[in-house]
Amino acid sequence: MIRRGGARALVALGLWLACALPAVAHDAEPLPALDFEPPAPGSYTLHRIMAAPDGEVVGLDGRPQRLARFTRERITLLGFIYTTCVDPHGCPLAYRVFDMVRDAVAAAPTLRDRVRLVTLSFDPARDTPAAMRGYAGSRARGGDVPWLFLTTRSARELMPLVEGFGQDVRYTLDRSGGAPRRELAHVLKVFLVDRAGFVREIYSSTFLHPQTVLNDIETLVLEERGR
Repeated sequence: MIRRGGARALVALGLWLACALPAVAHDAEPLPALDFEPPAPGSYTLHRIMAAPDGEVVGLDGRPQRLARFTRERITLLGFIYTTCVDPHGCPLAYRVFDMVRDAVAAAPTLRDRVRLVTLSFDPARDTPAAMRGYAGSRARGGDVPWLFLTTRSARELMPLVEGFGQDVRYTLDRSGGAPRRELAHVLKVFLVDRAGFVREIYSSTFLHPQTVLNDIETLVLEERGR
């Protein structure tokens, strides 16, 4: 059974999907429809997969902070991206899903104070705080559902986080077309982290959809209330 807050979130999501217009370059095309019916919130259990790793990250203001600050006390949806990614099934997909989830959660009084979103770059050489600020646009402004855009100061600080989450990423050198360029390749993964800092779900591009994410968030909220 879906509680009132979760029902409002799903209604808001339906309206969003039906009438929202693309807001930024990340919103190139509508999300594909799910080819399955997700189970109802609270009808299943999300097991603890692993503890979310901690390390030093940098916010849009350029100040270093601990990632653990953003993976505790709220349910956190966290995804790795790089700002120059153009694969429609990669970072742009994650951006659009995060955007829709944020709006749906903000419309649900029982959820909005319990959730945050975190977008973390794995391209610190190019994704400076200034670059992340441009990538975030208006999404980085404050609100009931915070959305943090983070990077790191170096690959040395980044790698323990990438490895700790099990995020696949490869760095290659493209020598075609003149000067060599470093390119990234990765498998899209998005992590749902509970209030205690444990990863409870990992989404690939196949299952990363606002409806599945919202059902899982509501499941975690129902779990907390049942304790």
